[in-house]
Amino acid sequence: MSDRTDRRRERGTTGGSSSLRWLLLLVVPLGLAGAALAWLLAGNDPVQDEAAVRAGADGAGAIVLGLAALPRLSVRLPPRWRLLTVIAALWTALEFTMLVLEAAAVQGIPAHRLSAPQLGDYLSTASGGQIGIALLIGCGAVTAYGAFGFRSPDRAAPDLVLVFTAVTLALRPITGHMSQQTFGSVLGAVHALAAAAWFGLLLALALTVRTRGEWAVLLPRFSQWALPLAATVTVTGVINALVHEHGLTPFVTTGYGRILLAKTVILAALLGLGWWWRRRWVPVAEDHRMSAESSLRRAIFEVLVMAVAFGLAGTLAVTA
Repeated sequence: MSDRTDRRRERGTTGGSSSLRWLLLLVVPLGLAGAALAWLLAGNDPVQDEAAVRAGADGAGAIVLGLAALPRLSVRLPPRWRLLTVIAALWTALEFTMLVLEAAAVQGIPAHRLSAPQLGDYLSTASGGQIGIALLIGCGAVTAYGAFGFRSPDRAAPDLVLVFTAVTLALRPITGHMSQQTFGSVLGAVHALAAAAWFGLLLALALTVRTRGEWAVLLPRFSQWALPLAATVTVTGVINALVHEHGLTPFVTTGYGRILLAKTVILAALLGLGWWWRRRWVPVAEDHRMSAESSLRRAIFEVLVMAVAFGLAGTLAVTA
């Protein structure tokens, strides 16, 4: 009986399912909590109605990116096509919801009163609507190809999903706040993609890795990716803050600045946590001296902190 328990613990089945349920149950509420916190910090500054939906769409896109990138960590780690397709479909639905909310805001009416002709007018005449169409095409293509990959895994290439997802995720940042500055579009796209890859790949690992041996191989490889990704997020974020705020005072006097400050604090916490993990988690897991359940708990904790940051970032993107 004890041998059977040890084998189950080694494979991460004793508590892994419970931890995974907690991940799925908490990542969305914490992302929404980040959006709600940002809304409070905005104060009198206008925040568009689609803030929470934007955070959810960004998070879903990041998860799809992470799932598509998993084989890049190890050829023995096949794509999770079913999960990827479901998340991509959710991403598509959230992007469509954002389009409806944006169109309603432009028309000055509640979303439930928006008619099909009014939505069509927004899609055909407004730049935001045209970008939204491109986003829907990208999300829809990823969803369709994910379904194809699920039915014919031997014929599908996850790198194709990786490219389409990256391009789609970059579409909205290139027209955001940073696009008004020199090279701002490039910086915005790089910032968004680095953050999505950092968050999405770790969440994908938490959703798929189940054994101590897998963590021993994959965690050090993820750590090698996470360092440049975190550095990229930090550098591009600092440039954005310095260019947009023009000094330190706006960080406490404007809603945008307060949200940006909160996001910066969480980023600093994540950088400190990453430094600690590289000293106390990665080498121990690599030496097979940590159980799969312990590694999973650490991954879930970091993912949940990142979810709050994504909620803040989603609201920041639609704050004047």
